[in-house]
Amino acid sequence: MTFDLVTLDDIRAAADRIRSVAIRTPLLEVHSGLFLKCEHMQPMGAFKIRGASNMLAQLTPAARAAGVITYSSGNHGQAVALAAQRVSVPSVVVMPENAPAVKVEGVRRYGGEVIFAGTTLFDRQGRAEAEAAARGLTMVPPFDHPWIIAGAGTCGLEILEQCPTLTTVYAPVGGGGLIAGVAAAIKQTRPDVRVIGVEPSGAPKMSTSCAAGHPVTLDRTDTIADGLRALRPGDLNFAHVQAFVDDVVTVTDEAIAAAVKWLYEEAQVVAEPSGAASVAAVLQAGAPRPGTVAVVSGGNVDPEDFARYIQG
Repeated sequence: MTFDLVTLDDIRAAADRIRSVAIRTPLLEVHSGLFLKCEHMQPMGAFKIRGASNMLAQLTPAARAAGVITYSSGNHGQAVALAAQRVSVPSVVVMPENAPAVKVEGVRRYGGEVIFAGTTLFDRQGRAEAEAAARGLTMVPPFDHPWIIAGAGTCGLEILEQCPTLTTVYAPVGGGGLIAGVAAAIKQTRPDVRVIGVEPSGAPKMSTSCAAGHPVTLDRTDTIADGLRALRPGDLNFAHVQAFVDDVVTVTDEAIAAAVKWLYEEAQVVAEPSGAASVAAVLQAGAPRPGTVAVVSGGNVDPEDFARYIQG
């Protein structure tokens, strides 16, 4: 199956649409030649606001009036709830029963209705689709949609503008929305820049799919990085990875926890495990090349868990 890939024009148009909701996050140099793209500083604490606000901006008036629904382990749900709140649209978020409390509270704080369903992506997707059909709600998928990918790609545009010496970008991989968008923006502008996806060794859905040559569904995932637990990459996301990503690497939970601690001690950055995965890969690889950027994709972490990570 072939897919139409997101273009630079799509991403630039998304940047114009989301300007009033998503912020241009800073690029922080923490060591000589190593930079952090601080997506944990977005209004709801993660890059997900980019795709959610891009999609809501393009819905018809009728779809907005009916309300929106999504399924999410946490950050996409918060993003949809906040983006919907900004334009006075009702929102419903189907979340896993084991979702971090900080993310559940975030959805409710932004006015979203929370429904719990199972523990896997397929559990909450099935419930969300049933609710959408029964209530006439518009689905805002978490990653496998061109508008979501284009929104995420605006992060890549900013990296290109903020780091003229750019050589390498590391980005976390869950369902693949972030890496697809960032890679599409960067490779269609600077094909010489290396783009590397990072996923937990306990949830290697994208690296397994790359090895197989097609999207693969894992039997299970097990990682502290709750935002990266998807069992399967999105079809469109996988097509973007095949076209634009140089490599996908895995990191252990121990390395991710150590990266959370490193970010706090070296940069005073509060990152959730999913957001720190990119830095874990940089540290694992040894001395980074000058012009290396790690995307810190989110910072929504329960205080008790964070305290445990930084205490080692």
